[in-house]
Amino acid sequence: MLVLLLKQNLKIRLQTSVHITNDIDAMHYVLAQAGKGLFITSPNPRVGCVIVREGQVLAVGHTQPAGFAHAEAAALQDAAARGVAVHGATAYVSLEPCSHQGRTPPCADALIAAGISRVVVAIGDPNPLVAGQGLARLRAAGITVECGVLEQEAREMNSGFFSRMERGRPWVRMKIAASLDGGTALNNGSSQWITSAPARDDGHAWRAQACAILTGIGTVMQDDPQLNVRAVETSRQPRRIVVDSQLQISPQARVLKGGGTWIFAAQSYPEREAVLREQGAEVIVLPNPAGKVDLAELLNELGRRQINELHVEAGFKLNGSLLRASCVDELLLYLAPSLLGPAQGMAKLPELSDLSLRQQLRFHDVRQIGPDLRILARFN
Repeated sequence: MLVLLLKQNLKIRLQTSVHITNDIDAMHYVLAQAGKGLFITSPNPRVGCVIVREGQVLAVGHTQPAGFAHAEAAALQDAAARGVAVHGATAYVSLEPCSHQGRTPPCADALIAAGISRVVVAIGDPNPLVAGQGLARLRAAGITVECGVLEQEAREMNSGFFSRMERGRPWVRMKIAASLDGGTALNNGSSQWITSAPARDDGHAWRAQACAILTGIGTVMQDDPQLNVRAVETSRQPRRIVVDSQLQISPQARVLKGGGTWIFAAQSYPEREAVLREQGAEVIVLPNPAGKVDLAELLNELGRRQINELHVEAGFKLNGSLLRASCVDELLLYLAPSLLGPAQGMAKLPELSDLSLRQQLRFHDVRQIGPDLRILARFN
């Protein structure tokens, strides 16, 4: 999901937009507000709200961390703090206002109580608890409602949330750093560093927006990664996940530090599990018929656990397994202007007998990050 690009493109609008002249400009402003919640809203969607009267922005808001104000409530709080009346104004929202009592009260009711006369929504909420009911409640209260302004951009902002609601599984992004000839590590395992510091920092920004980061036991044993966000400022660290069929992980592995790590295994090892529980880890056993972790069921389990976006940073073996199981939505590739020669590749895939059998992707975004090339490619 290219939310960082969207956020960068809207930054100028956010700084310079003072007078709203049409619904599209207003929704761009709203999406910029939603971008402020990029790292903090999980498992809730990132939503922005702007309240406008006669072209003048009265108040703004965006979704806060789970359990705190949604975008509409935050905007109404902003209006109250400014001492601005919003009765008769238009509220622009990037996602359909919720209509159910969750951790917070229904946002549709809050807009009705505030006397908002018109609501413009970018896209409907796929959550079955909402799914049109928020719009219906607003219309029943006599509010003029319009939906579909910058719908694709709004969906892009929350592709993980839409994936979980529509497919029951997270949006999966696989990050790979490689040389131009596709090498991700030397055959002796050396891989630090193939790409530049700017590319690595950019990769941490993508980590930060994910709900969870997944790797395999091979990477843990080879590199002992921390698997956290360090290069960008964030108040929330993504969940760390390790695929470890035989539960070989060392209790001293850095990925376990601080607790909360989920480890997916293919069979139960009670003694090892007890040690890992002492480290604050949880072991989930999900075998497939081949005695490995069932990767498709892993994604379903993550969906049940409210993981919207899964960021994969693994070795070529697990990368290949995920790709063969059709468990990946997009590739985030960082290509360094170098050649490694014989080396470990991006993914262990079966040999093809015909080009028609290749997996097809489409380029979604291509740009230079420092000296390296960043490619975001999506499966069709």
